[in-house]
Amino acid sequence: MTLHILALETSSSLCGVALLSEKQGEVCVQSAGHDATAEHAERLLPMIDEVLARAGVQRNQLSTVAYGQGPGGFTGLRVACGVTQGMAFALDLPVIPVPSLLAVADQDHAARGDSPTVIRVVVQDARMGEVYLAAYGPEGLHEWRVLQPPVLLTVEDVGTWLDQAYRSAGHPSGGIRLLGDALAEYPALVLLEQQRVWLSVGPALRASAEGVARLALRDWHAGRVVSPDLAAPLYVRDKVAFTTAERQEGAGGNPRAPALVQVDAAHSIGQAVIERMGHNDLNAVADIERSVQSFPWSRGNFADGLEAGYSGWVARQGGAVVGFYMAMHAPDVAHVLVVAVRPDCQRHGIGHMLLEHCEQRARESGLPALLLEVRPSNGNAITIYESLGFQVIATRKAYYPAGRGEREDGLVMQKNLVLQTPADANDKPLTMLQSGVSGQSEAKH
Repeated sequence: MTLHILALETSSSLCGVALLSEKQGEVCVQSAGHDATAEHAERLLPMIDEVLARAGVQRNQLSTVAYGQGPGGFTGLRVACGVTQGMAFALDLPVIPVPSLLAVADQDHAARGDSPTVIRVVVQDARMGEVYLAAYGPEGLHEWRVLQPPVLLTVEDVGTWLDQAYRSAGHPSGGIRLLGDALAEYPALVLLEQQRVWLSVGPALRASAEGVARLALRDWHAGRVVSPDLAAPLYVRDKVAFTTAERQEGAGGNPRAPALVQVDAAHSIGQAVIERMGHNDLNAVADIERSVQSFPWSRGNFADGLEAGYSGWVARQGGAVVGFYMAMHAPDVAHVLVVAVRPDCQRHGIGHMLLEHCEQRARESGLPALLLEVRPSNGNAITIYESLGFQVIATRKAYYPAGRGEREDGLVMQKNLVLQTPADANDKPLTMLQSGVSGQSEAKH
């Protein structure tokens, strides 16, 4: 059977479509592209038809749809995500979100085949004298480690950021390679190489649909797919524009992202730590929730949870909130109400860290079990829960909203926190909390 992955990329002015087909280990890629602003919505669907027709592939033969999730222009990101969701819903397919800046790093690495110790820092033009910046290091032969999730920086801050990253990473032997389309827009970035022997400047690359497709192929074989209702763009900028008065007062950048992020030499730029959730974290928490859920909790829901005394905690990395959970401690169980990790920080152990912290808090409170709900369609989350010792104990019918006026069941999963004795080894699971919670959400790691 042939695997067919349709990939869409619209995070920059480059609008691209690629069809990657794999059969018996042989990979073939067909693609089409158009470089122009404000034409993505008009061009994308005809290019999809063109690529499929050229390859002789029908839409119902597709295995999955992948898309570049950003960061990038608001309109472009929404076009790719919206078309992906529409096709996936119509064809009953899973989707694969691919960070666009990671696609740039992967494209450059594939072209050069250089040392695995090279750290790639991608800078993409964000306009208004700002760039989206992210850093990646190869992990093994075919995987990447996120060293810096995408943030928004002024062009003037990039040099200082690079200096901090190089020192804190312990002067990596492969050095740092700077690339991305911001190099063409801001010549000052190219000049950063002159006083830094450890820095090399690469091409002004943009993410391509072919690059998205090749990363999606790895994700497919690793089982990293999501249901279409969980597809969302990766927004980094909180505001599209500042008023004249705001800019005169020095406003710029993303007020919720740290201006400079420190490097952890071992694994990441800013090792994640767990801290108690406070009211100052609610904007970031609500932003993450909206980025991973089709029917998210609101900021008010989280504020109400804190006021009600629920156990709320955040994972913080380099000063930024990258994940969180909120749990309710009842007399007989700890109920995980909501847990999520920022899309660009997923698959790096933060979800495990949050759930293990939640479990430890429950044990300290003397509770015998940990309970949560999850959609049956969220296979990735179910796999994570099972690896942590959770088991399905019940199904709540029509528990989640699923769009189009429909509902989806919720699987109730529980982890016992007390050791069973031989006498009660065949007993039923511990009592399950029956009370409903308004605005329930599920995990996304």
